[in-house]
Amino acid sequence: KCGFGYLFELLEDFFPPAGAGMITCDKDGRVLSCGRGVFELTGYSEGDVMGKPIGDAFGLTGYSGGSDPIPVVLEWGVRKLDQRVTLRHHSDREKHVRIDLFPAYDEDGGLLASLAPELNGNGSG
Repeated sequence: KCGFGYLFELLEDFFPPAGAGMITCDKDGRVLSCGRGVFELTGYSEGDVMGKPIGDAFGLTGYSGGSDPIPVVLEWGVRKLDQRVTLRHHSDREKHVRIDLFPAYDEDGGLLASLAPELNGNGSG
């Protein structure tokens, strides 16, 4: 009844990009935990964002598809990969990142998000 089995299955076919940070959210999209790399990428500690909707917690705007993919992932249980988005860094500057979103298939619902730096042509973030 736990999502850990799903996470291990996911890791067989998803390879997070370098510098990625993983975030788990509940069925309403609120942050439950942040993995290594999230602080380095966003400047926010887990305590800063715990319990907040992921989009609000990290100031996510300007989705590449035009609309926020998080509700789609939560409602329809589909993956949304390689979404370009603008993040509001803790230092109050904007940062372009990529987000991959995965639904949780256990009874609790929720999602797993992978935030990664958006690399420009010379390989720097």
